[in-house]
Amino acid sequence: MLEVIPLVEAIAGLLLIAAATRAATRRLGRVPFPIALVIVGMGLRAVDGFGLPVLGSVAALRIAPDVAFYVFLPILVFESAFQTNARDLRENLGPVLTLAIPGLIVSTAVSGVLLYYAGPLVGIALSWPAALLLGSILAATDPVGVTTLFRQIGAPKRLSILVEGESLFNDATAIVTSRILQGILIAGATVSTGVLLEGVADFFVIFLGGLALGWVASRIGGIILGFVDSDAFIEISITTVLAYLVFIVAEQNARLPVSGVMAALAVGLILGGWGKTKISPSVAVQLEGYWGFMAAVANAMIFLLVGLRVDLLALWDVRWILALAVPAMLLARAVAIYGLVPLLGRLPGSEPVDRRYQTVMWWGGLRGGIALAIALSLPESIPQRDELFIPLAMGAVLFTLLVQGLTVEPLVRVLGLDKPSMSDRVARVEALIAAKRRTLGQLPELSAGGLFSPRVAESVQERCADELDDLRTRLGGLRDRRELDPEEERRLVYLRVLAAEKDLYYRMFSRGHLSEGSYRKLEHSIELQTEAIRHEGHVPEFTLYPPTGERLYTSLFRLLDGLPGLRPLTEKLRASRTAQDYEIAWARSRGSREALDQIGELDQSHATLPEIIHEVAAHYQYWQESARSRLDQTAEQFPEFVAAAQDSLAERLVLHAERDAIEERSRSGILPPGVAERMLDDLATELRRLRSSETSKLRIDPRELLRKVPFFEGLPEAEFEVVLSKLRRRTAPSGEMIVRQGTTGDSLYLVARGVVRVSRQDGGLSRDLATLMAGDFFGEMALLVGGGTRTATCRAVTPCALYELRRSDLDDVSARAPRMWETLEEASRRRRAEQMVGSSGEPGPDLDGIVGDA
Repeated sequence: MLEVIPLVEAIAGLLLIAAATRAATRRLGRVPFPIALVIVGMGLRAVDGFGLPVLGSVAALRIAPDVAFYVFLPILVFESAFQTNARDLRENLGPVLTLAIPGLIVSTAVSGVLLYYAGPLVGIALSWPAALLLGSILAATDPVGVTTLFRQIGAPKRLSILVEGESLFNDATAIVTSRILQGILIAGATVSTGVLLEGVADFFVIFLGGLALGWVASRIGGIILGFVDSDAFIEISITTVLAYLVFIVAEQNARLPVSGVMAALAVGLILGGWGKTKISPSVAVQLEGYWGFMAAVANAMIFLLVGLRVDLLALWDVRWILALAVPAMLLARAVAIYGLVPLLGRLPGSEPVDRRYQTVMWWGGLRGGIALAIALSLPESIPQRDELFIPLAMGAVLFTLLVQGLTVEPLVRVLGLDKPSMSDRVARVEALIAAKRRTLGQLPELSAGGLFSPRVAESVQERCADELDDLRTRLGGLRDRRELDPEEERRLVYLRVLAAEKDLYYRMFSRGHLSEGSYRKLEHSIELQTEAIRHEGHVPEFTLYPPTGERLYTSLFRLLDGLPGLRPLTEKLRASRTAQDYEIAWARSRGSREALDQIGELDQSHATLPEIIHEVAAHYQYWQESARSRLDQTAEQFPEFVAAAQDSLAERLVLHAERDAIEERSRSGILPPGVAERMLDDLATELRRLRSSETSKLRIDPRELLRKVPFFEGLPEAEFEVVLSKLRRRTAPSGEMIVRQGTTGDSLYLVARGVVRVSRQDGGLSRDLATLMAGDFFGEMALLVGGGTRTATCRAVTPCALYELRRSDLDDVSARAPRMWETLEEASRRRRAEQMVGSSGEPGPDLDGIVGDA
């Protein structure tokens, strides 16, 4: 107990000191928070050195290296990966991985070579493994202080992504590389070509193995999270357990030689992207806040402990080799940045990295907790561990934090990277214009309520009107000075509207109006459009319904149809896809309306060129009409399904309104917490029930269908029941190819609801033959002949409900329902006669109704 109390006091004291330091840096704004923590930590150590009894337990605190490695590192890696924008990282993955893997290896090699040859000049002779190990420690970057500065001064977004993305993978590369070199050094092996090749092979096994472990764990964790509904404790606990579990399993399991950092990184990236739809929307904000706080505490503790570990006497003892190590470290970093990044920019399809960005990435590559953790975790058997490796790592970290960290802001300003991007500047002006317009709109209401005297209201109105004119003039000045050309402005409008549309889809998903599958498709569509606008300057032709995707679905369903026992599953998948198409069309209609509202606000604010407004509005009007057309088709063919879907929507809206009212009364104290919690649990149960799709409403009573087919009308009741028992239900989503010309088939299809288009390929040209509707049928010739070749293609124009009768069931039907057999033969003879008339060059009869040769 006596040992625990000082530890608790010390940790509480460190948190208090970190909070006070944070407050001071926010007020003064001169020194980045992480660097200020190091300075404060050094001051605490100095206080302890003078024997002053001020915060003695804090100054004397020493935490084992394993604590920093196994407690703080998983938090930092997971949180950084979880908060990373997957699309931005993917767009910059080339330069990020180039710097994190080959770049770090190059830095390690350059630093190692320089230290090996220059070491004897200051009386320190290093072996090749020891020199390279020092190089790997000095190559590990930690951009926390720099990224904080970037956010404060508004540095370009891509620069932040490059620095943060490199650090994500750089940490793992540095740790894996140092572990391999430690093994070589302890074993006493010499650095030969064979040893280097073996090390490279081990590196990729450890690196990729960590990614694979994290991928598997995150997928399992995501599935588990999908079964949890709005329970912050369970969901936050699962993410915490995953981050630590994969890290510890990877680092402590000798039979599983993989990287714990890469495993935690993979878990964070996947849960931050794919897994976000598995996390309850009501928990998402709490989860992000939890991990943000945990990462802030871990960073604060690490940087304070770095300052507390600085031993100025030890640094004085290694001053000469440190004077060589720092230039070697900077030179190695320069070789990696200026040597590899420009080469990558010359590859086809890659976006070059600005030379100014490269300069900031070089000078802003600070060393921090990772480099120090690697040095402190070196085994005791490493020669000169305490006398050389740890002091040298500490000196390098101190130099980068105090020298580079305090001068990177002036460098960013000198290079002109502190100016907001054009999109940010335009967004700021437009936001101010919207705010002024809203103020002007509310002034009459406030004046009417007697809150202002007419004189004050008139003065405020004049001032706002003048400021509004100034803002519009400023926006026009950007155009006049060619800082904002029409193409860039057009791109910005598209990106802004797409962002609003994406936000709407997430809100719909969070309230249960969209299923996870529909939301993912819509989100993917927005991402494709965003990337096309950014890089190609135009909206892609297909994002939701590409022809290749439709063909893939058709082929998949046909494959499943041919597998025994999977027929019910295939039909269920078809029905689910039809329901999802309706859900997506409904969301797209709402999204287009939301986008048109935003475009209308831009038009009214006169902040955007009219021709750009009209172009973007035309696109969204087309998308809205297309979505409405799909909705109308489904409503026409499946009114029961649409009515059930609308009933579910109305019930969800009512339940959400009730939930909001209960939460408001609970916050105000009108409802006791226990009562409110039980009421909210009941509402959550009801909302989960309403999330299920109404695919059962897509089913059609076959009796209704058969009575519409002309040659079934006269069937006796007994024969009618025989045919009914053999029909197989099938749902065809809009666009699905039901029958393909040239394939073999032995089924008759009856159209219950929907529209089917029949077409034929002749000489490379496609010709429409017929349009079939409810009560029509096709394929009876293939049914009678058995295994015949289809001579036309039948495609669902709208969502369709069909019934299928197969050749394998026909013998039983013909024996028990002879009238049915005679009717089919008569239809076949009539169909062949119609074909002969059509082939003679004279006009054949109308093909609507019966198309037997399909």
